[in-house]
Amino acid sequence: MSGQSLLVPGELSPHRSVPGSIRRPEYVGKPAPAPYTGPEVQDSDTIERMRIAGRIAAQAMEEAAKHIAPGVTTDELDRVAHAYMCDHGAYPSTLGYRGFPKSLCASINEVICHGIPDSTVLRDGDIVNLDVTAYINGVHGDNNATYLCGDVDEESRLLVERTRESLNRAIKAVKPGRQINIIGRVIESYAKRFGYGVVRDFTGHGINSSFHSGLIVPHYDSPHHTTEIKTGMTFTIEPMLTLGTHDYDMWDDGWTVVTKDRKRTAQFEHTLVVTENGAEILTLP
Repeated sequence: MSGQSLLVPGELSPHRSVPGSIRRPEYVGKPAPAPYTGPEVQDSDTIERMRIAGRIAAQAMEEAAKHIAPGVTTDELDRVAHAYMCDHGAYPSTLGYRGFPKSLCASINEVICHGIPDSTVLRDGDIVNLDVTAYINGVHGDNNATYLCGDVDEESRLLVERTRESLNRAIKAVKPGRQINIIGRVIESYAKRFGYGVVRDFTGHGINSSFHSGLIVPHYDSPHHTTEIKTGMTFTIEPMLTLGTHDYDMWDDGWTVVTKDRKRTAQFEHTLVVTENGAEILTLP
């Protein structure tokens, strides 16, 4: 694996503004979102609005990813995604969610998730996950992907490739009538073939008018998560695989989660709606 030095927190840039004409999620300016009390199965109007939100999120992530290169800061990636979402009438869902200060999550190398964009400079050989969520027309669309920065070692490249494949396999396993734990069973059985760890404490989730509805989608084989998958349900699948342990530490910022052994980790995510025959991806550019 790459011999890169471990990450340390950088400097935060000033708060980015959002035009006043763009609708904010209800949680902005509050310590926490209001609990979601609606259904997990969405009507056709909500699903159509989620297609729009998902497409904008995917395009914003794609636009930011074009700028990934050695010497670029994660704050610059945040600036690009922020501008794209605002230019398309969407609010960056992470901005102000439980106090999160930026418009995307940028998680490098040993960072499992929730990395805060700052003055950290990308290095040749890094892998970086971008997690982008857009809010528009009262609903959210959430996606993430892990990208290669420059010349990345083979072990890390394979981890990224296989994490993407684990998401693809999990999506294919989604069928009405199955239990939600089929998703984690498929991911974990695939990851075990390569000796990868599967992060347990950070999961996929229900999503709709709420960023996180309360529905939990574990990425490991859990006998306790037996919710029936139903047509019209909307949720994310976002496996996090590691080269070592699934255990983690959290930085003092209360957000940045790193592998306890500081080995590398990768993640991919889509927002889905369950159809009669399987699942439709809502976060396609």
